[in-house]
Amino acid sequence: MGDARTGSAPTVLRLVLGIQLRGLRERAGLELEEAAAAIDVTHQTIRRMEKAEVGLKIPYVKELVARYGLSEEEREDFLALVREANKPGWWHRFRDVLPDWFSAYVSLEDAAELIRSYEPHYVPGLLQTEDYARAVLTVGSDGNTAELERRVAFRIKRQDLLTTDHAPTVWAVLDETVFRRPVGGPDVMRAQIDHLLEVSQRPNVRLQIMPFAAGPHRGAFGPFHLFRCRLREQPDVIYTEGLTGAGYLDDRPDVAAYIEALDHMAVQAASFEQTRTILKDLREEL
Repeated sequence: MGDARTGSAPTVLRLVLGIQLRGLRERAGLELEEAAAAIDVTHQTIRRMEKAEVGLKIPYVKELVARYGLSEEEREDFLALVREANKPGWWHRFRDVLPDWFSAYVSLEDAAELIRSYEPHYVPGLLQTEDYARAVLTVGSDGNTAELERRVAFRIKRQDLLTTDHAPTVWAVLDETVFRRPVGGPDVMRAQIDHLLEVSQRPNVRLQIMPFAAGPHRGAFGPFHLFRCRLREQPDVIYTEGLTGAGYLDDRPDVAAYIEALDHMAVQAASFEQTRTILKDLREEL
């Protein structure tokens, strides 16, 4: 999936359809140049369609899938998926406060059946209270109150995902630092811990705390997230974030290294029940 620092990010469905277009072309025994000639474009355009780097234009796709040998019914089914993929996600209405590099994250989040993460700094956005989110987002705010509130509203809206029929399993390892760093003051922190105690009782939410006493561990370099999507054609994706952008990794060796780190941390961190006890103790200290 590569680096996504600029440009409009594709939805997960568009990524999957790009993979399928490549598979159909290869099954038909066509090179990129031959597919390009069928719709009078360059081979780079076909490559970019297959990598979801450009939108999927219905006339182009219609000609391609016919050239690739799909039946009329199969072509119509594929084009229906293309039309669906070209629709903007629900998050499009927050585009005024949504960086392009983060829209891919929200699309992955929306399509995931499993989200695993390590967070050394803050409670994950899907599990934040409104006041905690506001305190975190204020740090990067330029003083524009209206924009700040839009960003808070967007973050809270994302949490609707946790109660849908297709809610993903969210499994987060949080460093003890998350709770030692005051965010918004004691009242905000107490309410945030109460919220974590509440949501951790849901069957699709698993929380673990990595205590200081655990010592060094494999994830200590920074936060990252693993997305496993319901659409099996989409490989697992690792998301890493920096000061000015984000990276999305789907190469198998890279993803495998992160999964191994998550598995090691899950063993090293406090268990789910121990985490609830630690959270209660941390709350008492505030």
